[in-house]
Amino acid sequence: MIMTAPFVHLRLHTEYSLVDGLIRIKSLVKQVAAAGMPAVAVTDMSNLFALIKFYKAALSAGVKPIVGVEIWVQRTGGEPSRLVLLCQNLEGYRHLTRLVSRSYLEGQQRGVPILNWAWLKGNTDGLIALSGGCEGELGQALLNDRLDQAEAGLAEWRQLFPNRFYLEIQRTGRSREEDYLSAAVELAAATGTPVVATNEVCFLQREDFEAHEARVCIHDGATLGDPRRPRRYSDQQYLRTPADMAELFADLPEALENSVEIARR
Repeated sequence: MIMTAPFVHLRLHTEYSLVDGLIRIKSLVKQVAAAGMPAVAVTDMSNLFALIKFYKAALSAGVKPIVGVEIWVQRTGGEPSRLVLLCQNLEGYRHLTRLVSRSYLEGQQRGVPILNWAWLKGNTDGLIALSGGCEGELGQALLNDRLDQAEAGLAEWRQLFPNRFYLEIQRTGRSREEDYLSAAVELAAATGTPVVATNEVCFLQREDFEAHEARVCIHDGATLGDPRRPRRYSDQQYLRTPADMAELFADLPEALENSVEIARR
């Protein structure tokens, strides 16, 4: 499969992400193929429920399916943070299924499966990791001006995922995103860490945003009109085309190139 497209989506939630996500597999694959994207990842929150349906639908449409999961991970004494794990091969898939299962069996906190950071050691071969953007461990450290902590943490992540760890950046119009992005790009340059752009996709079209918010409210037990409910999403988290992403990240073309490189890997 020739990867000529300038961008591949690597962080995406379907309707199988029980916390958010409206995307139906058939519609996703159809839209990805129509936009000329050679591959797409599905990274539902803490589960692989969509895997078989996604894999079959993608292959039949001539799209390369990338298998992954977005997960909460926590160091002892730290706060849980987000991490995206993508499978390179069968070994990575086996590690991923074990890690996700363990987060349910041993790591649940208030009903949320959380992966203990220590469990990753020795179980990362065949997995590529994206840092989780603003909500990742490094993102939180950078946004709180804890640069030393971010640098030390990054070194440990890169040791766990040698040549397979990417600093994830986004432009979805959410608060403090640009603060994080500039800090992450600086950290990447200082440490020689590759950056990758994602759009944290939760719905296919921009106009699906209201329906998506309703789904989030159902999960959170909140009402749409409540001014106090947390607004964690924006109407820009739709399946942007490669051209949209190229325009959005015109100043950081390598972040787009790396998405294609990861898809190749």
